[in-house]
Amino acid sequence: MGVTANKRSSMAFFSDPADHYCHRVRIVLAEKGVTVDVINVQPGEIPQELAENNPYNSVPTLLDRDLVLYEPNIMMEYLDERFPHPPLLPVYPVARANTRLLMYRVQRDWCQLVDLLNNSSTTAAQATQARKELRESLTGVAPVFAEMPYFMSEEFSLVDCCIAPILWRLPTLGIELPKPAKPLLDYMDRIFQREGFLASLSAQEKDMQ
Repeated sequence: MGVTANKRSSMAFFSDPADHYCHRVRIVLAEKGVTVDVINVQPGEIPQELAENNPYNSVPTLLDRDLVLYEPNIMMEYLDERFPHPPLLPVYPVARANTRLLMYRVQRDWCQLVDLLNNSSTTAAQATQARKELRESLTGVAPVFAEMPYFMSEEFSLVDCCIAPILWRLPTLGIELPKPAKPLLDYMDRIFQREGFLASLSAQEKDMQ
């Protein structure tokens, strides 16, 4: 469990430029205007500094002086507390708990399907089923996006940071949303025009649209 002390004077973020979990953290960093050294890590190419600090050799990994984080949602909450403006979690405990529960549901309902579609060992039949499930789930929840500017919130939050990378990747996943999903499509337009979202995009992500 030993961790090499990080000698960097600035915050560093090891990121796969195509990974949706890395993207969600990059959105938080951009929304907060954090000065950070983003180090792109291609699959199978682990920089020594990453290997020395993360026992799992995984991305995303965030280094902030002596602190090493390698779980995306923990990173997002840490960044929200470390850089409180603009806040991306509600102030009150009940609202915070509900936000965390929504993040959990995004993981269970949508991220697992995206991960299946991105897995090279997924069979064609499994991919077809995952695509169908994701399209139907997103279409089914679309009316919720008509109620507030952001996902079940008047303010942009960590939940939106989790959802936006998935929606941005729909074309590369082979998913086209139907007309009944218009509230969700309108939400996508709002999110994708945000300054923070645009600043978060890697070169590879820009090519996805």
